[in-house]
Amino acid sequence: MAARASHPLLSALLLFYAFLSCHGDVFFQERFDDGWESRWVISDWKKDEGAAGEWNHTAGKWYGDPDDKGIQTHPDSRFFAISAQFPELSNKDKTLVIQFSVKHEQDLDCGGGYIKLLGGDVEQSNFSGETPYSIMFGPDICGYSTKKVHVILNYKGTNNAIEKDIKCETDQLTHVYTLIIKSDNTYSVLIDNEEKQSGSLYKDWKMLPPKKIKDPNAKKPDDWDDNEYIDDLEDKKPEGYDDIPTEVPDSSAEKPEDWDDEEDGEWKAPLIPNPEYQGPWKPKKIKNPDYKGKWKAPMIDNPEFKDDPELYVFNGMKYAGFELWQVKAGSLFDNILVCDDPEYAKNMAAETWGKMKEAEKNAFDEMQKKRAEEKVDEDDTEDEPEDDESSEEDAHDEL
Repeated sequence: MAARASHPLLSALLLFYAFLSCHGDVFFQERFDDGWESRWVISDWKKDEGAAGEWNHTAGKWYGDPDDKGIQTHPDSRFFAISAQFPELSNKDKTLVIQFSVKHEQDLDCGGGYIKLLGGDVEQSNFSGETPYSIMFGPDICGYSTKKVHVILNYKGTNNAIEKDIKCETDQLTHVYTLIIKSDNTYSVLIDNEEKQSGSLYKDWKMLPPKKIKDPNAKKPDDWDDNEYIDDLEDKKPEGYDDIPTEVPDSSAEKPEDWDDEEDGEWKAPLIPNPEYQGPWKPKKIKNPDYKGKWKAPMIDNPEFKDDPELYVFNGMKYAGFELWQVKAGSLFDNILVCDDPEYAKNMAAETWGKMKEAEKNAFDEMQKKRAEEKVDEDDTEDEPEDDESSEEDAHDEL
């Protein structure tokens, strides 16, 4: 044990877990160490169609620690579904924190990278895109238009997407995504331990009908004047305005040299718009002294609104899973956490991703540099002239 604890990252994690034992509840945590296969079930979804993907246990092509492994999608153009069960939980009267890391090594162009939390009785071997879920959270990328973080909450059987736009990371390095849902019906979304969005479950989702609606029976009063500007009655049309022609001969035009008046008729300069013509005359506008503003129907209490102070509550959750479609595979997931303490999650991210991000970036940069050098060598080889050996042999034969 002493030899293992001497590893800097392991030592840090042992201290970290000692700290965590004193703070909050951990409902589920997965670092994909030895034995992870016994905790996770790969779905047979799409297997009969030959479209089911695989999950490789690896640290990836570049990393901060070769022993820190996750699970990675493989091969391209496949459906991926995998899930793990944990003790059933409810976040009533608690904060709910969901966190995981993902590294899109393949430079993802179209595919998901999100996690799902599910309740009820799920047949994990059949886990699919049709399986109901409680929460879906994480990045989704497809082309130039879709580069966002999904936060979809199921309320009374309906999936509700967040109304705000949250940009996701799109590079090929590891990033940590954190969702915090509090018992006061507020939320926060963090990426790499930095808050990117926050707000109210009431305002940023349409799980409940609006508290107030426009009065459907209200009508604009007959004497309501909503014209902000009116014609100036004292403004008069200038004399001769109607005599101004809309077009005039082009004074810069010249009669062509080959023009024959007898054959072609009398030459006339082409007409052009008259710069002095300003269109049909209209009196100028002035502020309306009787303007009351744009009329709006008054707001009234919505009879269909029923408050739910437990909007944040998700009961019976007991599975975490990834259900994805990817054109290019290679997304690597790790360090999954479901707990009730945001500080717990923050420290875990700092002790895993935070301790290794610089080494991972250096490894990535080194690989990119090596690839660039190899490409230059390939290009130089293609530009080299053909071997003159055959020409020398031909000359020898002639002798």
